[in-house]
Amino acid sequence: MGINNETDITADLQIGPTDQGMVRIYLVGEGVDLPMDFEPEEAIEIADELKSAAQRAAALTAKPGSRKR
Repeated sequence: MGINNETDITADLQIGPTDQGMVRIYLVGEGVDLPMDFEPEEAIEIADELKSAAQRAAALTAKPGSRKR
């Protein structure tokens, strides 16, 4: 499965700090229970990548003549 393939699988996503000073991304779905812990610096890099991807996706769907952010 690639990044552009759609799926009917659903999951819940939780993100927050742990009591050990890590950032946890926790994914729970049918047959999936996946906690992923990251150092704060790694989490910031992930957040930057996510924001960049969101901006690129928004640019793909922007109407002609509309203002870009």
